[in-house]
Amino acid sequence: MTTYDALKDAVIRGDGEAVKAETNKALTHGLKPQDILVNGLVAGMEIVGEGMESGDMFLPEVLASAGAMHKGLDIVRPLLAKSGEGMGKVVIGTVEGDLHDVGKRIVGFILEGAGLLVTDLGVNVKPEVFAQAITEHKPDIMGMSALLTTTLPNMGKTVDLLKKLGLRNKVKVIIGGVAASESFAKTIGADAYAPDASSAAKWAKQVMAARQSQR
Repeated sequence: MTTYDALKDAVIRGDGEAVKAETNKALTHGLKPQDILVNGLVAGMEIVGEGMESGDMFLPEVLASAGAMHKGLDIVRPLLAKSGEGMGKVVIGTVEGDLHDVGKRIVGFILEGAGLLVTDLGVNVKPEVFAQAITEHKPDIMGMSALLTTTLPNMGKTVDLLKKLGLRNKVKVIIGGVAASESFAKTIGADAYAPDASSAAKWAKQVMAARQSQR
């Protein structure tokens, strides 16, 4: 079993201590932080994401794997930031009026597992807070979640505010949650709708790949 295979296995098993040990071992052996991220941590979480999508893995297992992956991410993230490497930044939050958190957290875990740096603004996030986060963090992608149909208009208000402030063209916008839909995404001018965490991660990786090819 290679170092990367051992790291993937530890992530899938949700063994945080093993992830820490394998990540440090990989660095000791001279492997690059970016390769450790992509070939070990991300590869492991991709398998977890596929398992969740197929129904072979359930929420407690996914959360355990995400927690374990974070043990390795905490080690390589400072090294990636120092070297300027990484796949991109994402800001996510549940819109104003909605306090549902679980689905958004899973999306955040899966996005981090895809190698993205995620800032989670939490729940009941006002349009102004999303706008401030874009100015502060300069993300490539902004994700909004809503479970309640009564809070859907706040997604549109957020996009409208970004346009008003001249921020809309600086970030790709994706929406999700039980109340959202692809048609609604088009109505408010969002770039995409994701029905689940795995599809959100796939779309985000496509966005970042396209951006990197343009640089």
